[in-house]
Amino acid sequence: MNRGRSWLFVPGDSERKLAKSDGISADVLILDLEDSVAPQNKQSARGLVAEYLAAREAGSRRQVWVRINPMDHAEAGADLSALIPAGPDGIVLPKPRSPEDVDLLGRRIGGYEAEHDMKVGAIRILPVATETPQSLFSLGGYHKCGTRLAGLTWGAEDLSAAVGATSNRDGQGNWTAPYQLVRSLCLFAAHAAGVPAIDTLHADFRDREGLEKSCAQARRDGFSGKLAIHPDQVEVINSAFTPSAEEIERARQIVALFEANPGAGTLAMDGSMLDLPHLVQARKILKMAQGETQ
Repeated sequence: MNRGRSWLFVPGDSERKLAKSDGISADVLILDLEDSVAPQNKQSARGLVAEYLAAREAGSRRQVWVRINPMDHAEAGADLSALIPAGPDGIVLPKPRSPEDVDLLGRRIGGYEAEHDMKVGAIRILPVATETPQSLFSLGGYHKCGTRLAGLTWGAEDLSAAVGATSNRDGQGNWTAPYQLVRSLCLFAAHAAGVPAIDTLHADFRDREGLEKSCAQARRDGFSGKLAIHPDQVEVINSAFTPSAEEIERARQIVALFEANPGAGTLAMDGSMLDLPHLVQARKILKMAQGETQ
């Protein structure tokens, strides 16, 4: 998929916020039908989101996704029947119990695509893969989900509530040990499946310094982007997940060096020894600079 640095949630029942989203530079909009929409507003939210999707300009580079309700929720079927014909770029799936929920969702999407003469397989899926205790024990199975799987992201709020945790962060604002583990498992499960890992949101949208720190850590560790809950977070996220000019130049030099020495496993540059993992990382940086993910 194309660049997915910032993934901004927009409440699906707010006409004002949906209209405002047109001027926001998020790479991906996630029109939300789940947690931000009260039960009595679910039906009207589906109508607003369908209207928004139908009004999009053809060929728009900005991706628009929809977070539906969980597959075992009574509203999930109505979400899909109302919105798949409107052609979202993807579906964010909350609270999957296992990769089988992604497979089930993919089959249902495929049925609607075929029914409405849409390209089968075009609509992709991003699971919020860690929101239930059960889900943690099957993260390694996402590599079997096929080409609809666009990435993996994680969440801590529903998970901590499910286990009765009084908090998922310590006194310094860092994730506590159980949620550090969950974050790491999501990161490695995504890369094992060959898809981008998207970091979870930074809940305090007024905390710019904390968001910058969180983004820097995520980029350092191998995440490709981050969820956002407020438009003010988008600029910080986009900047953090865009390689600097210095990174790009060094990556070009590494790739050029290996191309000039085919068959070499280890080479020296600027006093450092480089091997094939450095070449792999350099190529990833150049792909990010071109606006691509994995």
